[in-house]
Amino acid sequence: MPNRLIHETSPYLLQHAHNPVDWYPWGEEAFARARAEDKPIFLSVGYATCHWCHVMERESFEDPEVAAFLNAHFVPIKVDREELPDVDQVYMNALQAMTGSGGWPMNMFLMPDLRPFYGGTYFPPRDHPQLPSFRRLLEGVHNAWLHRRQDVLENAEELTKALSNALRPQSATLPDDLHPSALAGLSRTFDQSYGGFGGAPKFPHAPALLYLLCHAWLGDQVAWKHLELTLERMMEGGIHDQVGGGFHRYAVDGIWRVPHFEKMLYDNAQLARVYLGGYKLSGKPRYRQVAEQILQYVLREMTGPRGEFWTAQDADSEGVEGKFYVWSEAEVREVLGSDAEAAIRLFGVSEAGNWEGVNVLERRFPDEALRQALGLSPQAYIEWVDGVRARLYERRKQRVWPLTDDKVLADWNGLMLRALAEAGRLLGSESYLQAARANARFVLGTMVADGLLRHSWRAGKLRPEAYLSDQASYGLGLLELYQATGEMEWLEAARQRAESIMAHFRDPEGGFRDSASENLPIKAKDAYDGPYPSPSALAAELLFRLAALYERPEWHEAALSAVEIYAHSLQHSPFGFPALLQAHLIGTQGSELVLVTPSSWAAEARSLYLPLTTLAIGPSDALPVLAGRKAGLAYVCRWGVCRLPSEDFQGLKAELHALYPDAPLD
Repeated sequence: MPNRLIHETSPYLLQHAHNPVDWYPWGEEAFARARAEDKPIFLSVGYATCHWCHVMERESFEDPEVAAFLNAHFVPIKVDREELPDVDQVYMNALQAMTGSGGWPMNMFLMPDLRPFYGGTYFPPRDHPQLPSFRRLLEGVHNAWLHRRQDVLENAEELTKALSNALRPQSATLPDDLHPSALAGLSRTFDQSYGGFGGAPKFPHAPALLYLLCHAWLGDQVAWKHLELTLERMMEGGIHDQVGGGFHRYAVDGIWRVPHFEKMLYDNAQLARVYLGGYKLSGKPRYRQVAEQILQYVLREMTGPRGEFWTAQDADSEGVEGKFYVWSEAEVREVLGSDAEAAIRLFGVSEAGNWEGVNVLERRFPDEALRQALGLSPQAYIEWVDGVRARLYERRKQRVWPLTDDKVLADWNGLMLRALAEAGRLLGSESYLQAARANARFVLGTMVADGLLRHSWRAGKLRPEAYLSDQASYGLGLLELYQATGEMEWLEAARQRAESIMAHFRDPEGGFRDSASENLPIKAKDAYDGPYPSPSALAAELLFRLAALYERPEWHEAALSAVEIYAHSLQHSPFGFPALLQAHLIGTQGSELVLVTPSSWAAEARSLYLPLTTLAIGPSDALPVLAGRKAGLAYVCRWGVCRLPSEDFQGLKAELHALYPDAPLD
């Protein structure tokens, strides 16, 4: 018989709907029962494509004896971290404070008033030298609740107080050398051999790469060398799906070879922009190919019928991690026939394999050497590689596919909207712009309620939660769609998102709150970047950019304040805050390109790669920043102070070079 989760929309919660555990969704019904029965809450947080979440479900949550004990002595709550990111953030901070690390599944024990007092991640079904069994853990917590209640209460009080203090920003003054110092801090953690930051497991850390990209565009050669090495090694490695395009979530090693095979929308959206920017800086066609393969993958496998972008694809198929993606040498030979020998060199395939007896495909063999060995022209070689990939993809399509989490998250859709619109603008691709428009029409037509963009939609049902990240991330996507098309409806929709931020998410203590929810024991407010930018960073960037276009100085001040309250963190932990650093870069070194239409060279101006510049293109009565300016002229401005107008494209580039002397504008 199904439990209460059967009425939910989240694929993750529905995966647990037939567990013998008497799960509740997050909400007052569960809280009230915990208070009425004086029982601790067992909170388990995960997501649909989480490998270890699947493992713990099979081992423990489907065990009738474990479920019976859990049901008798706790109020069990299951949460999809992607659906309720504020709940995940607050309790993940608590877990990290308790244990020094975190991850999913996250299993926390809470007081009936929701204060945490103990927790961990994965627990095995039997005792392990480093971990107790899940059943032993439950028994221990139950005994503590019955016989050492005062200790439990004190632990909850101390932890909640410590978390509140830790999450309160430390005031400081931003130094003049903020960005050189931040780049030096990033360099200290950089892997000089394989790119990226730190060792195994190795994540792309896309916000840091986008920050490096801005500095590389400004002419910083160290930033470019770091970025270039990372782009090269990542696209060669197994973290990059060499057959279907797109990137997996992270590599379990330090050389990008063996991925954790799940694919996330947010990674692919950001990495498409990183590779596209790398292409515009370097002119390397391979970077453009990787960016376009990411976008094609998302449009092919992660896009719904109305233009909505889905959330993730699982690492597992048929209960085995990576089975969908790996190859034996024999199968490669069978599929490719006479092309097999060359493809085996191209992808590093061997009979022994490079991971658990099978092959994760890589492309570390030099393309030029293989091209010459095949006797092909550069264009013919590209076509040959594409043909090999297509034949392997057709074979792979016949396998059992991993689960796709088809819920729609507004903030992650904003990241992808921005990538598609930017690619459409920079590459002159109408198909990308059409996909971006379709997404914007879906999200704005389906996911806005009472003036707020709501966070999650699935199967025709819109959840009520609305977060700062939704307004800010989707606002930036809409702004990019306006910049790509000149269509004012998207800019006006972005302005509405900025108005929502100012009306609903301002924090009286400074900056912005991530959530307007009042039922959490600790305020959801954290500017730390995970694998995608923090809500505060996204909000600051959106407000900086729109403040100039709408001449709203109070938006600029709000954005600057949201950066400055984290001054201490920006100076001492730059690796944790690259998106906020980038927002500060835009707020202090950004500019506007103001082009009044009609203009014969608007398309040329729009195609420029200007990561710190916001475009305002339209008739003189369309925007405050355009007012009173002459049609056909372009102005390069910084917060209302404009340089001499340009009458043609070459003149515009000269004015831009005056502001950004080392930036590539060709």
